[in-house]
Amino acid sequence: MIVDCHVNIWEPQHVRPLFAAGTKTARPGEVGIAADADTLHAAMKDVDRAIIFSLRYGDSAGIDGDDEVTARAVRKYPDKFVGFAALDPRRPDAMDLLKRAVEEYGLKGVKFGPIYNGVSLLDPRMEPVYRYCVANNLPLTMHMGTTFATNAPVELGRPVDVDTIAMRHPDLKMIMAHMAHPWFEECIVVARKQPNVYAEVSALFYRPWQFWNILVCAQEYRIAERDKIFWGTDFPFTGVAESIAGLRAINKVVEGTALPRVSDDTIERILHSNPFAHWWHGGLAV
Repeated sequence: MIVDCHVNIWEPQHVRPLFAAGTKTARPGEVGIAADADTLHAAMKDVDRAIIFSLRYGDSAGIDGDDEVTARAVRKYPDKFVGFAALDPRRPDAMDLLKRAVEEYGLKGVKFGPIYNGVSLLDPRMEPVYRYCVANNLPLTMHMGTTFATNAPVELGRPVDVDTIAMRHPDLKMIMAHMAHPWFEECIVVARKQPNVYAEVSALFYRPWQFWNILVCAQEYRIAERDKIFWGTDFPFTGVAESIAGLRAINKVVEGTALPRVSDDTIERILHSNPFAHWWHGGLAV
């Protein structure tokens, strides 16, 4: 089984000029603009399930999406997609939108980017979100780490605050996206320490030296063997085939050296990880 735990969805009207300008520095090569339901379904043909969410990052990254597009995609392709709600806690109707996404649209988790919305995980506006997630068995995926977006405060991407929230809300399942690069060591030690905290490797393979360091560090802290790390693409920023190939080829950067290797067990555990068995209390039937 292969589950892509990090797939972005939007429609053309959600894309602002800021997005195309910013993504020129996101990664080597071009970043696709199309991320509608049919495009996602075709892109995800080689995975069993995909967790999808829209983004409310209009003023920072240039995508101003909504939960309706996510819900429509899940209805159209229920055997492929599981939907998460998009959160912008600056909005006065943030909790109303979240409740609608869960209680009317049937979305199964929440996606939040502190760095993109300029709201710390420690901000009081987040407390109702945490309580609602716990009460409704919703995992919280968080963009952690850096970004290409100019209008995003970098310090909010550091993962150390996840530790504070995890202790305050021990029943809240939290997932740190992108291994919080470049602060992956903070990410790993928090995930190791807190039983309710996980991480995932989307959009990392195209920086192979950093990616190798991340996975070796995860092995040394023994979180890879504990099923704390999950696989994803961050589509349309990366695709399925290149993400799988990048993970499986990770040791090429140290060929001919005495440096440690990422084990086959670590690689295959991540690639075939199953968030549905871990991120929801009691698991999630899909």
